Order: sequence, then C-alpha cells, then structure tokens
Amino acid sequence: MNRPSLKTSLAWGFLVCAFAVRSLAADDSTNAPPLALEDAQTLALRMHPQIASANYLVLAAQEAVKESRSGFFPNVTLYGTAVGANQEGTRIMAGGLNNPSIYDRAAGGLQVSQLITDFGRTANLTASSKLQAQAEGENLELTREQVLLQVDTGYYGALGAQAVLEVAHQTLATRQLLLDRVTALATNKLRSALDVSFAQVQLQQAQLLLERAQNDADAAMATLSTALGYREFHQFTLVTRPSPAMTTTNEISDLVQTALSRRPELLSLRDQRDAALRFAKAQRDSRLPVVQALGVAGDAPTHDSHLPDSYAAGGLQLSIPLFAGGLYSARQHEAEFRAQSDSETLSNLENNIIRDVRIAWLNVNNAAQQLQTTEDLARNANEAFTLAQARYQNGISSIVELSEAQLNLTQAQIEEAGARYGLLSQQAALAYQTGEIR
Repeated sequence: MNRPSLKTSLAWGFLVCAFAVRSLAADDSTNAPPLALEDAQTLALRMHPQIASANYLVLAAQEAVKESRSGFFPNVTLYGTAVGANQEGTRIMAGGLNNPSIYDRAAGGLQVSQLITDFGRTANLTASSKLQAQAEGENLELTREQVLLQVDTGYYGALGAQAVLEVAHQTLATRQLLLDRVTALATNKLRSALDVSFAQVQLQQAQLLLERAQNDADAAMATLSTALGYREFHQFTLVTRPSPAMTTTNEISDLVQTALSRRPELLSLRDQRDAALRFAKAQRDSRLPVVQALGVAGDAPTHDSHLPDSYAAGGLQLSIPLFAGGLYSARQHEAEFRAQSDSETLSNLENNIIRDVRIAWLNVNNAAQQLQTTEDLARNANEAFTLAQARYQNGISSIVELSEAQLNLTQAQIEEAGARYGLLSQQAALAYQTGEIR
C-alpha cells in the first residue's frame, strides 16, 4: 500500500517542480520582445552600421560622377583687381618679364570658358566615375547580403542553442525524478545505495549540461544582438522555428553559373575593371589637344588715362601638351597596369567563388544527411531509453544500463537539434554564395 502512494507523491512533486521551472522560464520570455526571422532581417538592414557606411560610400561615388561631368559645363569666374603703380615706367623696368597691364586701376570683370572638345578625355573620366559609382552600389548590396547572412546564422544559432537548453532542462528534470524514485526505493530497501550514487552522478552531470547550455544560449543571443546592429546585449523571444527543406540539388553547374552572374563582389570588381580601362583611355587622351571658347567682359570705374572705361573680348584657345618629362605616358601606363591587375584579381575571385559554391553545396548535402541520421538516432535512443527504463523498473537490469540509455538519449537529442539548425545555417550560406540570399 505504501509503494503506490510513494510513487504518486513523487510524480506530483515532479510535476510541481516542472511547472515552477516552466513558469520562471515563461516569465523571462514574457519580458523579452518576440522576434521573427523576417523582422530580424528588416531590423538589421535598417540599423546596422555597416549598411550605413556602405550607403555613404555610394553617395560619395555619385558626387564624384558630378565632379567628372562638370567639365562639360561652362566655367564662370568673377574677377576683381586693384593695382597701384608708383610710375608709368614700372611696366618696362627690368626685374622679370614685362607686364603691360601694370597701370593704376580698380576694375572688375567676368570670364566664361566652355570646353569645346578634349577628344574624349572628359567623357572617359565621366564614364570611369559612373562605373566606380556602380561598383560602390554593388558593394552596398554585398554588405547587405553579408549582414543578412550574419542575421540568419545568428538567428539559427540562437534557435539551436535554445533547443539544446530545452534538452538540458528536460534531462535535468528526468534525472531528478529518477534520483527521487531511486532514493525512495533505497529507503524501502528495494534498491541499493549504489543505485542512489549513480543517480546522483547523473543528476550532477545534467546540472553541468544545463549550465553549459545556458551559457551557450546567452552567447548565441549576444551574437544575434550584434548581428542586428545593437551595441548592447538584447534578449529576444524567437518566435520562428522553421523546418529545413530536405531537398538538395546535384546540379552544381547551375549554382556556379548563378553565382558568377549574381555575386555582388564580382559585379563590383567587373565595374572597377571597366572603370580602370576607361580611366586609362582618359590618361591617354590627356596628350591630345584641348579646344576651349573663352569670353571676358568687365569695367574699370577707376583707371589710368591710358586704359579704356570697359573691356570685352572673346576667342578660341587651343592647347597642345608637348613635353612634361614623361608624365603623360607614365600616367597612361600606370592606369593600364592597374586595369590589368583588376582583370587578374577578377579571375582569381571567380575561381574562389566557384570553390566556395561547391563547398557550400557539399556542406548542405552533408548537413541534410546528418539531420536524417540524427533523427533516426534520436528515435532509436528514445526507444532504447524507454526499454531500459521499463527493464530497470521491473528489476531486470541495473542502473548502469539505464544511465547509459539516458546519456545516449541526451546526446542524440542535442545532435538532432544541432543538425536541424546547422542545416538551416548551411542553406543560408549556400544562398549567400550563389548571390540569392534575401
């Protein structure tokens, strides 16, 4: 009559303890705001400093386009001059090149210059600036995808750590219940003190597991907070628990072609290479003539009697660079070499991306196989634990067999949680490597 009563009381005690633990966890989660994966991505794109930094670089590159394009527009300059000469002979005295404009006067004027042609130099400079601006735009997209990858992996990592934490809580509760039962049976001389010692060791190991799992969960949440762009630690209630797609692809060539056509760093480097080629052409064109139209007009309210009251002139100006100590050819060759270097860097990056896509594809397939294996392992470990528990309760086996079954079940559950969210992280990595992460 005592044994059923004892089991019933222990069961009720376990339920009360479990309810208290769940209530405390629920209180903690209530204080933490909910966060879905889509909300996390939106939040990071809005407030992450890397996004803001890349956006400012895009704006700066767009201003550089305006700088280069300004050569096509008129250049207007307003002048004001006041000259005092002690005598008229100043203009012809020795001491340098004679300047016939040295007369007493106070005058103001306006000069307008308009480029007629420089045989393509300004056009090539403008085109080079536009390509650089496009490259910065692709760099912004690259930064965006990198932030999204950090958010995805951080989110899945936090989910995986929380799943392990749940396993640790369940393991601790199960082993506490076992210790209570074994202690009660040993008190009634139905089990030995050795069984109690084994149960105590198992409980302490579960406590260590819980402490490690709690630390890992907090660390994962700290990683997620940083990925979102926060400076301080933030606790969230992760409301999305996606199931990984088990489909894998064997068409690695399609993934490679997608990556080569969509990866933003490739597009950026191609734009930089093209910009360097256009800049090299502009440096070549700097040795060609420049034709400008010039016009000036002004008035001198106070002036020497030799000068008129106002003036105006206009004309064409042709400038032809003849010799600058090899400056122009050196600039051209430097730009051409830099463009060739960009081409080789582009080729190397394409090779690395092909490698990275293949590795990511292999990791996804391997993670999918591991998930299938760990699911089978967890199912079999649960069945083995159920049988070992029944055998121990019926006195057929020792507590060593039950303890080993408990350990195998805990390890299997942890492996399954890691494989599940590991597959999601690998799928996000593959999407990033192919340029399809969104």
